[in-house]
Amino acid sequence: MKTILIVEDNDEMQQLLQKVLANNYQIRSAYSGTEGLLLFKESTVDLVVLDRMLPGKSGDEVLKEIRTQSQVPIIILTALDARADVAKLLLAGANDYVTKPFDIEELQARIRVQLRDHVKTSVPAATRYKNINLLPATFSISNGDETELLKKKEFEILQTLFTHPKQIFTKEQLYQTVWHEAYYDDDNTMNVHLSHLRKILQKLDPQNDYIETVWGIGVKLA
Repeated sequence: MKTILIVEDNDEMQQLLQKVLANNYQIRSAYSGTEGLLLFKESTVDLVVLDRMLPGKSGDEVLKEIRTQSQVPIIILTALDARADVAKLLLAGANDYVTKPFDIEELQARIRVQLRDHVKTSVPAATRYKNINLLPATFSISNGDETELLKKKEFEILQTLFTHPKQIFTKEQLYQTVWHEAYYDDDNTMNVHLSHLRKILQKLDPQNDYIETVWGIGVKLA
């Protein structure tokens, strides 16, 4: 059963959505933007129904943060007088929107469409750099027939570097991209992950370097 995260602070709207959707989906409910992000990070979510006007983090902020880590379908609930901002929401990564007050059958149809379309594109392809293949579906990397499983954060660090092969990342930028939280000038966590990544990459491909230290700045793909 697919899981839908409903981020909506209005009790009546939450209850309505839960009642209507619970027969076909597993429902997770959050009543603020901050709680919504917490549940999203802790759960496996297949679609997000996201109100714009929320306590804590706004719906726009939640959309932005989710898009730094996932392409899960997001349907925005927006007020009638906020339709002028719809283009901005779609450009920021929203998949669809409904305007309050909305027809519940229309929302159900839009949810089905998003889940159907996402299935077609949700199997991630491997990313290759030099001799290393990045395998997002299994959090692993390979060279030929040899494969090594990475820890989730190690994988996300390497995926970030692979996605931006020419960019130099400060450790602060890399930490915030992967951990999605503030960086407090503690290099130890990042250094441990980078060191372990280098060892695994060296094991898989002894002939090439992959993570280069740019002294005084940060790291990049070699």
